[in-house]
Amino acid sequence: MTSTHREDIQRRIIELEVEHRDLDNVIDLLLRDERSEDLQIRRLKKRKLQLKDHIALLKMQLVPDIPA
Repeated sequence: MTSTHREDIQRRIIELEVEHRDLDNVIDLLLRDERSEDLQIRRLKKRKLQLKDHIALLKMQLVPDIPA
């Protein structure tokens, strides 16, 4: 893996982690607001899980393959 590709992956991980944190904050605010819709909260939580999975996949790409 080239260093440029590695840096691109690391940059993307940071972007996704920021989005994940932002979603966490939004979800917390919506949960405190009695007028918020359950459907909206469920969608945001689903997106947050998708981000977490995507981050994990990208992090696995950064780990070098170890021969068995």
